Amino acid sequence: MSRGLCALGAAVAVAGVVAGTGPAAAADSPRFLAPAELPPHATSAWSAGPVTAGQPDPLPMCVGEALPSISVHRAYRTDYDTGALQVTVVERSEQRAKDFAALLRKDLAGCAAKVMEQDPEITATQKYYGKLNVEEGAHVYGVHTEATWGASDINMFSVGRDGNTVTLVQWGQMGNFAHAQVADFKTTTIKAVAKLY
Repeated sequence: MSRGLCALGAAVAVAGVVAGTGPAAAADSPRFLAPAELPPHATSAWSAGPVTAGQPDPLPMCVGEALPSISVHRAYRTDYDTGALQVTVVERSEQRAKDFAALLRKDLAGCAAKVMEQDPEITATQKYYGKLNVEEGAHVYGVHTEATWGASDINMFSVGRDGNTVTLVQWGQMGNFAHAQVADFKTTTIKAVAKLY
């Protein structure tokens, strides 16, 4: 299993402010995906951790270093080595959000090359699946990693923006591009961006 997929399935510490689920939550906090809004798994329901303030730990591959301390995240998993992550950042202005979204897209555009540079035992390839027409737009990417010891994982990423808020969604499981649930992941991305506020 690749480091990226391990990151998806990792447990998230219970800490920080839970957005939208209690009196401590701000009324204007972005809403996160519900487990049922993720790409359906053939044999397992999704479960979700709490919405947690701060960077996810471990950081997601390729884009993790760009995530600021003001990030808010939620991790998801199934019972069968499929995981997902949503990270949302509310910037001080729309221009800062545009710049941050552009940075994430740049990191994803070079993801496969970066993965192979960091680990010579990994071969990575990627695809760009286009822009989605939701709020200020969302972009979808796929990255396949294959290790010398035989592990093969497929990860999908999307970056979307609504005003001064940017959200990153990541989904991954064992497999290759043939196992990428592209249409379902696009639907998930549209829901994620549309429900930010």
